[in-house]
Amino acid sequence: MRHIEPELLNRVNTWLTPTFDQDTQDHIKNLIATQPNELNESFYKDLEFGTGGMRGVMGIGTNRINKYTLGKNTQGISNYMQTVFPGEDHKVAIAFDCRHNSKSLAKVVADVFSANNIKVYLFEDLRPTPELSFALKHLDCHCGIVLTASHNPPEYNGYKVYWQDGGQLVPPQDAQIINIINALDYAEIKFEAKPELIEYIGQEVDDVFIDASVKNGSFDTPQKDKDNLNVVFTSLHGTSITTIPETLKRAGYNNVHIVEEQREPNGDFPTVKSPNPEEPEALKMALELAEKVDGDIVIGTDPDSDRVGIAVRGLDNKMILLNGNQTMVMMTQFLLDQWKNNNKINNNQFIGSTIVSTPMMSALAKAYNVECKVGLTGFKWIAKMIKDFPNQEFIGGGEESFGFMVGDFVRDKDAVTSALLACEIAAQAKAKGSSFYKELISLYIKHGFYKERLISMTKKGIEGAQEIKQMMIDARENPLTTVNGSKVVKIEDYQLSESKNTINNTTSTIDIPKSNVLIYYTEDGSKIALRPSGTEPKIKFYISVNTTLDNVSDFEATEQKLESKIDAILKDMQLN
Repeated sequence: MRHIEPELLNRVNTWLTPTFDQDTQDHIKNLIATQPNELNESFYKDLEFGTGGMRGVMGIGTNRINKYTLGKNTQGISNYMQTVFPGEDHKVAIAFDCRHNSKSLAKVVADVFSANNIKVYLFEDLRPTPELSFALKHLDCHCGIVLTASHNPPEYNGYKVYWQDGGQLVPPQDAQIINIINALDYAEIKFEAKPELIEYIGQEVDDVFIDASVKNGSFDTPQKDKDNLNVVFTSLHGTSITTIPETLKRAGYNNVHIVEEQREPNGDFPTVKSPNPEEPEALKMALELAEKVDGDIVIGTDPDSDRVGIAVRGLDNKMILLNGNQTMVMMTQFLLDQWKNNNKINNNQFIGSTIVSTPMMSALAKAYNVECKVGLTGFKWIAKMIKDFPNQEFIGGGEESFGFMVGDFVRDKDAVTSALLACEIAAQAKAKGSSFYKELISLYIKHGFYKERLISMTKKGIEGAQEIKQMMIDARENPLTTVNGSKVVKIEDYQLSESKNTINNTTSTIDIPKSNVLIYYTEDGSKIALRPSGTEPKIKFYISVNTTLDNVSDFEATEQKLESKIDAILKDMQLN
């Protein structure tokens, strides 16, 4: 046997006991003999909950997604539910996406819950994440689980946990549950299912969810204008194929072209490098189809159908992929207009955004006399806003990473209703001789031209995690004083909960939960945020710049000016 560090050996030996099945033990022995590096990667730590729940590579070990790590999570949640909901008939809903092993892992999770005398509603086949959030509330459940790794590579899977309000776990429940899970022994997991407590659900929930999506995402667009909109849609081999075509159909959009090569759910995502609508390459086939059929709008979703990518025709009539900030401000402004036109704004409404998203959301809120609440990255924080302020009405909200939520009937980013909302915006704009893109430019003229760019650096494995950690330490110990020649006037450190005014050297407290995020604000209005990803081995840099835009004829020149400014900032920070 090769030399193994004592701490690692203790972890490994635990998995070589009868608590674990023979296949697992044999696999570990093979790793010990032939793949010591893989053994180390698999066992050197426990998988942790990040901004999107637990996500990781599938395989054997404490740092992998498998029946034991997910079983331990589920046992811990079961124990927690018995404590916080004493005497109640406990119920959970479970959904899963198109990934390898998602269906079998969902059954493992259902088995453990049922073994703990908890009623389980298990979707019969793959379904979108927003439908799970909806179903949880619709079926009056205490908890919900989705087996998904969103847009991560094919070797990944994950486990998202939702609570009574339909939103993902947030403080204090998350820490309480994690403490219980960490204190558990694998031998305590109850894997023996009680089949009578597992009920399969499907079409009956689909119908109610789709009808609710149509109700929340439709805004009096005349049928002739819907018929005049040419839509191209791709599910990128994911779950949205089960709901978005039917949602658009029930809403009256009959002119929908589906990318057939990407229709079939497939965990290998064979036609794309990454099933992420944030990546232009992912929508390549949809954009090609749009040219063939003269499409007005392209809609693409990630595997679990919470993120939505939108492409529309630009001023030159060529298709252009919008970023998440642009989609978010367009959808938010459209909703604000609907509320205003119906005299529903009365100083008691709010929209939601995140600390790394465009500052333009605050500008929109001010213009419509509503509040813009800003939280940490991750849609669970927007769901928490709704929960924490029940006397205020939530209009809508989003984040830069292609997520948006219309109203509060779903409590997570929702590509299903957002796809319909995008069609409503496009159809109404086209009907008045405008376009989705021209309406966006008009927002820039009215509220300021905000331009954002995201730079992601991937750092894999143990060394990568350490490198990312050191980059954040260096940024805190040696903060920037200028960026591209403009003086840094404020630094927000969300790990220290501290906002420092560098002009008068005063500090104030940030009243948001702690997070490893650092944001610089400069004298010329630029904003630069540094944030390690909570779900991927990446460190992300979010750049935002802005200026005024007087008219449409100045748009292209002004856009180029802002792009050049971002390039200069990246060069100054040595990020290009």
